[in-house]
Amino acid sequence: MNKRLVILGSGESGTGAAILAKQKGFDVFVSDMGAIPENFKQELIHHHILFEEGKHTEELILNADEIIKSPGIPHKAEMVKKAIKKNISIISEIEFASRYTNAKKIGITGTNGKTTTTLLVYHLLQKAGLNVACGGNVGTSFARLVAKKEYDYFVLELSSFQLDDMYNFKADIAVLCNITPDHLDRYNYELQNYINSKFRITQNQTPDNVFIYCADDELTITNINKFEIKAQQLPFSYNKKISLGAYVNDKQIISSTQKENLNPFTMYINELSLKGRHNAYNSMAAAIIGQVLNIRKETIRESLSDFQNVEHRLEPVLTVGGVEFINDSKATNVNSAWYALESMEKPTIWIAGGTDKGNDYTLLKELVKDKVRIIVCMGLDNRKIHEAFGADVDMIVNTTSAKEAVHVAQKLAKPGEVVLLSPACASFDLFKNYEDRGRQFKKAVKDL
Repeated sequence: MNKRLVILGSGESGTGAAILAKQKGFDVFVSDMGAIPENFKQELIHHHILFEEGKHTEELILNADEIIKSPGIPHKAEMVKKAIKKNISIISEIEFASRYTNAKKIGITGTNGKTTTTLLVYHLLQKAGLNVACGGNVGTSFARLVAKKEYDYFVLELSSFQLDDMYNFKADIAVLCNITPDHLDRYNYELQNYINSKFRITQNQTPDNVFIYCADDELTITNINKFEIKAQQLPFSYNKKISLGAYVNDKQIISSTQKENLNPFTMYINELSLKGRHNAYNSMAAAIIGQVLNIRKETIRESLSDFQNVEHRLEPVLTVGGVEFINDSKATNVNSAWYALESMEKPTIWIAGGTDKGNDYTLLKELVKDKVRIIVCMGLDNRKIHEAFGADVDMIVNTTSAKEAVHVAQKLAKPGEVVLLSPACASFDLFKNYEDRGRQFKKAVKDL
């Protein structure tokens, strides 16, 4: 009898897991409470994988030897609770895929910056000529990559939801970019639960492995000693000198990973392709990984200077009439918006707002006073933004579409200024998702 594997959720992660499981000879069944997207449905049919949509049939699920749960499904979902009661093992697709590869795994997590860091590290390893794939929470699922081809290295973006269902997975190199409160609804509104989840990136690591983290991040530093971390620790910092790891001194990144390293990696911050302090952090993490893997300094330097960032993350759109438009639609929380505003070097018209996730705007107050001239709200309910910043800017204007926001911003902007879309909120009041919001913004800019 083949082991029965049930997969809850049919997105990229669920479908990738199903394809790998089928390849490995499991009796596979996919169940989704919602509709299965057509492209994934066709793949399941092509691989002769049984599935159901719009429901969870108990007798087809609770007879599983093991369940792979989509990261989007919370542990408090009814079917998950029933499976737990029956002592059925529940794992993530990442955990499942890791059983079928001996490749080196670089796992990257953090509240902000993890996508950029993941893609930057992937770019670096590709440039160094390594046989590497990139996936996880960004792009292609880990399971699909493992099913497709043998790789020597995987660079994986890992969300806290994925880490929650990982038990034996081990990152050869683990990166924790930072921790700020997010997704607390999934963690019983207990910040410590979310912190514990992020630190799972270090579980199973041995002294041969490496843990890279930000020494300037308050929640990381106040919690790091609560966990037994066996890996070699290589921190990075903007504020203080680090003997092993990376730091910034005199506008230059200095990174060394070995005690005898008399010849550290150095690079001026203004040579980095990614601007702003948060990107200096991402670049330091990548530089440390490059050194750990013995990649030539020249290759590291080149990769950090020619990397093109992801869509919707501080993405330059166009300059119209001397006004620069920047799309940072991926900034769905206050912290992400802080990073964006912090990297602005010109007077800014800030387009913000959307579905508020219980935002505390006090973190942004000083930056807004310092950098923002006008706020253009783009959301159905903008009261909190008016209350938070009414006294700090010349004007706050309400709009209810990307097109209107862009037109208003252009009329109010002066040559030499920046119009920055960095909403600090989710997009669901006016848009399908942050990508839809970013694309509508870009189209409106191009139509000016």
